[in-house]
Amino acid sequence: MILPTIKEVEFIKSNRVARMATVDGLGKPRVIPVCYSFNGIYFYTPIDDKPKRATPRELKRVRNIIENPNVSLVIDEYYEDWSKLCYIIINGRAEIIESGEEYQNSLTLLSEKYPQYIDMKLSELNLPVIKIVPNRIISWGRFLK
Repeated sequence: MILPTIKEVEFIKSNRVARMATVDGLGKPRVIPVCYSFNGIYFYTPIDDKPKRATPRELKRVRNIIENPNVSLVIDEYYEDWSKLCYIIINGRAEIIESGEEYQNSLTLLSEKYPQYIDMKLSELNLPVIKIVPNRIISWGRFLK
């Protein structure tokens, strides 16, 4: 496990969306936009109650993590002035959590960051959360200055 720098933490906490890449057992990638929270050590992204074509365990991202827990999370900012471009890539291992104190704490963090999850009653839905344990952080742009 690796921890981000202070500047990276500020960037992580100030952004609202990331892209999470998973890979299935055959090496086929899948990238999706996700909401996330960060507790200073781990990243969490929920399976929420927005309309989906499958049950939580049948979702491709969940099946991919079960087959291959290696994931990447990309948080970036785009500007027409390319001198301001920046990103952080968090490579890590994902696991599905569905109960316990850490699970409840992750739901609280997510609901504090996204009021939509309070309205959705995320903490009452008993849906899984993806936990990402970082093992490499790559940052580029303003973090180099």
